Amino acid sequence: MFLRVFVLMVACVAITQLMNLGLLIAVQTPSTKVYSVGQIANAMRGIGDPDSDLLISHPAFIEPAPWNPRSERIELALAKALQVPVERVRIGFPTPFMQREKIYDRASVPRAVPPASDQAARAVVIIGDFSAAFRKDDGQWTLIDSNHSFEPWRLFVLWWLILSAAAVAPFAWALAHRIAKPIGAFAEAAERLGRDPRAAPIAIEGPTEIADAAAAFNRMQARLNRYVDDRATVVGAVAHDLRTPLMRLGLRLEAAPDALRQACEDDIRDMEAMISATLSYLRDTTKQGVRKPLDLRSLAETVTDDMSDRGAPVTLAPGDPVVVEGNSPALKAMLNNLVTNALKYAGSAEVSLVEADGQALIEVCDDGPGVPPEDLDRVFEPFFRGERSRNRDTGGIGLGLASARAVARAHGGDLVIRNRKEGGLSALVTLPV
Repeated sequence: MFLRVFVLMVACVAITQLMNLGLLIAVQTPSTKVYSVGQIANAMRGIGDPDSDLLISHPAFIEPAPWNPRSERIELALAKALQVPVERVRIGFPTPFMQREKIYDRASVPRAVPPASDQAARAVVIIGDFSAAFRKDDGQWTLIDSNHSFEPWRLFVLWWLILSAAAVAPFAWALAHRIAKPIGAFAEAAERLGRDPRAAPIAIEGPTEIADAAAAFNRMQARLNRYVDDRATVVGAVAHDLRTPLMRLGLRLEAAPDALRQACEDDIRDMEAMISATLSYLRDTTKQGVRKPLDLRSLAETVTDDMSDRGAPVTLAPGDPVVVEGNSPALKAMLNNLVTNALKYAGSAEVSLVEADGQALIEVCDDGPGVPPEDLDRVFEPFFRGERSRNRDTGGIGLGLASARAVARAHGGDLVIRNRKEGGLSALVTLPV
């Protein structure tokens, strides 16, 4: 990876330098503009060369330029050539690009000496761009400017630079693509792992550094999955093995007094229910289901229709289809848990489904008693029951919401509950689309 990036960078620099060398060879050195004071004076008198590139205009007023020794010397020569006082002529020079205009201390600079003769004055030359102004007897100004038009050699350089950029662009794009592609692959893999810990590993390909990083990421993913599987296996084994001693306890209680036997049998049934719920929870949260695009609205209609067929007051708000990628049985079990929970505590449930900001939002609302604010997070803890009685018919086992949140998070989303202002509880599931 390092060597390839280095070679591409050297190639880009080499191509750029070659283009610059070609520009140096191909472009002719532009000729320096040289004007004589005689040419300028003739143009001001209207007797100049018609083919001259000097530009003539007649502005109403000329702003005096800051004094500098060069301007003073040219002004004295131009006034001598025109046979007018120096106060009636003005000379200015453009400030070079990205430079400040230099300010001179006039008292510290020796005064310029006027040319000795008219011929000497007309022979004085100006190199480069300038502007010269002359006030006639009637007070009108005549302004002479050197031609600032876009010269051919500048156009040639501009096109050369454009072609140079076009020649280097593919190499620059290849370099940027080579650097950004593996980073994008890692970002996609991390997002995929967050949505589905059982997602396919990253393909080990590309430069050595990228292949090593991909292999390390795949090992990390395998270790995380192995850790979760081992923990689930231990808990499942413990829960399963508890059934044997419970069965022995039930057999030994047959000879116990009726009152004692009845109370103990109720406790044993509760424990067996908890064990069954635990095993079901582990099975739902660890099994590897097939994920594919599915319509959440159709899934929600199946759940609500099944509940309605059994006489439960469940409604689904109308809306557009919402497609997500997920495991259909797991998502169906999640919806079933939420609707069952609402029916158990409120007697009715209202389900709505919309898509907003790249997420599918499933909300299950009821008009029950709600949950104390301090318990809004605790209700997702395994075996926590908002109804504090130990009656399984009213309090449940305490794994429904924990299982529902586990399914939502396994799909890259989340589940939160909140008390509604109008009363009751709202369970909101967010899933990426």
